Parts: sequence; structure tokens; C-alpha cells
Amino acid sequence: MPFELMHNLTTADAPQTVYYVREQFQKAEQAGISCSINKPYYKGQRITMWSLIPMKMIPPTRTVRYCCEILKESGGTGRFILTGVRWAESRKRRNSRGIYENFVPNGKARAVILNNDNDDTRRLFEACFSRSKHVCNPIIDWSDQDVWEYIRSEKIPMNPLYEMGFYRVGCIGCPMAGKQRYREFQIFPTYERAYRHAFAKMLDLRKKAGRQCDSRIWGNVDAFFRWWMEDPGIPGQYELSFHEDTNEIYYDYL
Repeated sequence: MPFELMHNLTTADAPQTVYYVREQFQKAEQAGISCSINKPYYKGQRITMWSLIPMKMIPPTRTVRYCCEILKESGGTGRFILTGVRWAESRKRRNSRGIYENFVPNGKARAVILNNDNDDTRRLFEACFSRSKHVCNPIIDWSDQDVWEYIRSEKIPMNPLYEMGFYRVGCIGCPMAGKQRYREFQIFPTYERAYRHAFAKMLDLRKKAGRQCDSRIWGNVDAFFRWWMEDPGIPGQYELSFHEDTNEIYYDYL
């Protein structure tokens, strides 16, 4: 069956991931397989993670994951997509509601599913009518051992980050990585500087727009970065959520 390879460039991927994708795409193209790298756009203009944060005027968090939708979800319109999403990557994934799930513009439970975010409610087959694409997760019931045994038996080239001890490969600094982010920023300090620079622009824009928040956390870049890293030593630590339709921010103190 004819197929093509597609990669959505998030702009926050590790250099090893970028080089790995390029190398594998080059080999695939030499074998006659069509490959494409989708660069992110937002409101008609090219963006990066670092320009998106000031535009949104809020950071990406565990509950506010606009970056996944904009940087990772835009590709694949009009196609049938295969992913590597697995239930084993989440504690709740085995309690899924069924095999087939529809994407609908409305409907609270179904609208939150993102094509690449390894959400707990992922299914073997999914359809996204709003984006005119269907998704199949062929290894959704595979365990970690199943994956590694298949990789070794088929001698599949791996992203070198796994050889460096990474257990997940995604955007550097992704809040879903938890404390792993400290190690990521030790290895890739340029990315921490990029986030800090983006946060500085964001805080400045919020101040000019009259949307400043708790000064203990939003008062300077260092304090805000520590809050974003979920540093438990910050007074008044809270969880942030964002309503896209009203552009309002909500806080839950932890």
C-alpha cells in the first residue's frame, strides 16, 4: 500500500531528533518514499515555540497545551495517519472506553483528544471530522518490552536520545516530562535560555496589556521560570488553566 512519511516540526525538538528525522527521511526518499516536514504556522504566519508563547501570553503547562495543537496537530489534513501512541505510556490508558472514537467540534469528552499527545483516551482507530483526517494507533496495546523487542529484532535505527537515557522523546522542556526537564536543560541549556527569553517577552506584553498576575510569581523571569518548572519551594504555587474562547486564566492553588 502506498504511504508517505510526515514530521511536524515543533521547533523545540532536540538537535538529535532533528538530525535523526533528516537522516531517516533521506534514506526513505532514496527508497522512493515521499517525505515531508511541516513547519508550524499560527494566524497565517510562521512561528516557533519561542514566538508562540508571547503571542498566547501564557506558558504551555500540563493543563494548557496549546503548543500541541498548534505545533503538532496542524499536519495530516485529508490523510489517514498512523501513530506510535500506546496505552502503556499512561496509567489510565487501559481503562479506555472502546476501540473507535470520533473527533467532533463539540462534545467535551471527545474534543480534548490530540493526535500526538498520548492522551489517556486514545483508541486504535480515531477520526477527526473537524480536520478531515483519520488516525490509527496500530501499537496502542504494546508494552514497552514489546516495542524494544521489535526494534531489536528488526534492527530499527533509534533516535540517539534513547541511548542517552531518555525514556521519552518530545519537545525539550515539555511540562508533561515533569522533573525530567531539569536534566533536559542541563544537556540543552540553549533551550532554557530560549524559554526564559520567551517568558520575558510574555511578561512584558502581559504588563502592557494590564494582565499582570501574582507578583510573587509573575514579577520576574527567574520566579516565573521556577514556577513553570513546578519548583515546590515557591510560595503560593498554583496550577494554571486557560479558556481559549474567553482568553481568561484560571488558578487553582495547590
